[in-house]
Amino acid sequence: MPLSTYLPEHMGSATLTPSGPFVAGSHAELILVYTAGTFGIDDSGTLKVSWRTTSDMGKPQFTEPSAPNYTTVEASNGAKLEYWIDRLNVRPWVNTLLVRVGRGFLRAGDTLTIRLGDRRQGSPGLRLQTNCEERFALKTYVDAFATYEFTEISRSPGFALVPGPAARWKAILPSLVVAGEPFRLAVVAEDIWGNPTNVDRPIRLAASQPIQGLPEVLAPGLLEGPLVVSGLTIASPGDVELRIGAESGEPLADANAMRVVADAPLRRYWGDLHAQSGETVGTNPAESYFRYARDKAFVDIVGHQGNDFQITDEFWQDLNRLTAAFDVPGRFVCVPGYEWSGNTGMGGDRNIFYRNEGRRIHRSSRILVDQGNANNDCYTAKDLFEALASEDAVVIAHVGGRYADIRFAHDGRLERTVEVHSTWGTFEWLLHDAFAQGFRVGVVCHSDDHKGRPGATRPGASTFGAVGGLTCYLMPELNRDALFAALRRRRHYGTTGTRLFMDVRGSFAEPVTGFSDDPNLGPAEEHAVRDALMGDIIRPGAVPMQLAVEVIGTAPVERIDVLHGTQIVQTARPYIAADLGRRVRVLWQGAEYRGRGRETLWQGRLTLTGNSIARFMPVNFLNPERQVRETNPGTALAWSSVTTGNLSGIDLWLDDARSGVLTIETNVVSGRVDLAALGDDTAVFDGGGLGRQLSVYRLPETDWRRKMKCAHTAARTGSADLPVYVRVTQADGHQAWSSPIYLIA
Repeated sequence: MPLSTYLPEHMGSATLTPSGPFVAGSHAELILVYTAGTFGIDDSGTLKVSWRTTSDMGKPQFTEPSAPNYTTVEASNGAKLEYWIDRLNVRPWVNTLLVRVGRGFLRAGDTLTIRLGDRRQGSPGLRLQTNCEERFALKTYVDAFATYEFTEISRSPGFALVPGPAARWKAILPSLVVAGEPFRLAVVAEDIWGNPTNVDRPIRLAASQPIQGLPEVLAPGLLEGPLVVSGLTIASPGDVELRIGAESGEPLADANAMRVVADAPLRRYWGDLHAQSGETVGTNPAESYFRYARDKAFVDIVGHQGNDFQITDEFWQDLNRLTAAFDVPGRFVCVPGYEWSGNTGMGGDRNIFYRNEGRRIHRSSRILVDQGNANNDCYTAKDLFEALASEDAVVIAHVGGRYADIRFAHDGRLERTVEVHSTWGTFEWLLHDAFAQGFRVGVVCHSDDHKGRPGATRPGASTFGAVGGLTCYLMPELNRDALFAALRRRRHYGTTGTRLFMDVRGSFAEPVTGFSDDPNLGPAEEHAVRDALMGDIIRPGAVPMQLAVEVIGTAPVERIDVLHGTQIVQTARPYIAADLGRRVRVLWQGAEYRGRGRETLWQGRLTLTGNSIARFMPVNFLNPERQVRETNPGTALAWSSVTTGNLSGIDLWLDDARSGVLTIETNVVSGRVDLAALGDDTAVFDGGGLGRQLSVYRLPETDWRRKMKCAHTAARTGSADLPVYVRVTQADGHQAWSSPIYLIA
């Protein structure tokens, strides 16, 4: 876009009342008054007010005065106005209210008054963005000459968004500690939208075994944010459970499981390598981003992955400075990098990580940065892999707006793993793409956070349909060298945001051949082994592998699926048929397709005849604005839900376990289930698209155990690889995936 020859200060000014701050996700009436500048606005000229592409602020509407987000616009001189909402601005300021002046004009000093959330006729106001932001800007641009050439005014209005009261609690422990070594506990209060907020009450702590230094009660802090208790120790090995509660005795949250061991060659560190800040398409400055990951999300490892076509040379230098400053081996690891954001047909999104600062950024385009020197740019993923061949770098295939097409390009020397979950959804199909091509990759899950909350992001009210993922890295120590070794050996497992404990090991009755690296990539040292960990490549010959799986969930474990490539070969559940009773789960899942518009909106209703619903509970409903409604007490429910490859559902507790007919109707797929005939099976109705389906099955009436083990025997036959991995599904809808053990010919 060519630059205007007229200065921003000539183009008028804007004020906003009230000025804030406001509670994130609350309703407010915002009055923006634009005062025309030196040139006024000519007949058919336009004012644009824009906010960030990824913001989930309510969409202004102009037709229902008593409904949320009702908006009006008035000219002080009576000029006729047309106004509408569109996505007509340059990323990241795409969401736009346009006001066109017609049958009239504005002189200098005339005003346009925009009431966002006009309450004068009963509207509750505009529903504000649900994630906190230091300054939520309403970028204001003027086309004064009716040429569709816009100039941003000198100071666009904005306001701060702050967290609301505590609605949900988390207690975060390390997943693995050595007896006698110090560790910490973090207690986090979140508002209804997932923003960390003040701990506003005393917190009682109760552990399953003595922890030295653990108080019985934590007093509220004076400052916003979590409470941290450091210097804790525990004397004896074992699995520790810890619960936090209110003084009244009301339970607030259970901590993730912590295993105490006598010795640990491999520790467990949690990381979110993939998100971005406000300098690109995210929210809040990069320095706040790193502080959030360290001090509010309590992850051990973080990366920053801004879209390359929005990273200026100056910001690339700033990012490298920040990762170097925040990286403290043994405490917190930061990794420099960027997202190569090539068009899907050119290879799609890749996350690039360097072991050291000061390396080159190879952009997929320069569409939103100064053109400058394009000598280092790489327009296809093939070009990118060639440019990185001599770098100390790791690449992760990623699915975001674009998806990584690893069928088009892949280099196993660099691209050792694929991301199967983020706040964009769940993408196990990307792992299956790798299997189909004979690639040997691991599994990670990260957030791809755009809300300034790396390591702990929730979808809010937007079409982002999932909680951001986390990855547990198995490393001997916390530093970059150990992280890169873990990534290259696929020593990690990913989750949909929960810190469940997973252990997956293979063993052999006699020595077999293991490899120090993938022999497909060139000569690799061989050694005799009798044990394998996730990520290992083994040539077992005729010796079968005995797989041992152990899981400690953050909610009851619904099932463990063992997969050989794309096929489920064993499913283990921690309950038996005799445990099943009056609890019936209705579950829907899947996505539209692989690309940007993959989210599926499920508008559904169910009706029960010949029985009655005693109570019901939503499963994995992540947006507080989307609720399950009882439309006829005891017999009928309705809902609105979004899935993007992940799953949601409703649990029903029936008056009678095995009578009646359940009729389910959705805009995607419908079905009818005779509960007497359902028995202990699962009724499945195919919804087309990408893994979309509706299913109905029984669960135990009361919550069951979180700890589960299972065993499996895997014997490789034929000439193809046998990737063996595990998928865990919890009763609350969270899932996790181990990196495969590859049994090769």
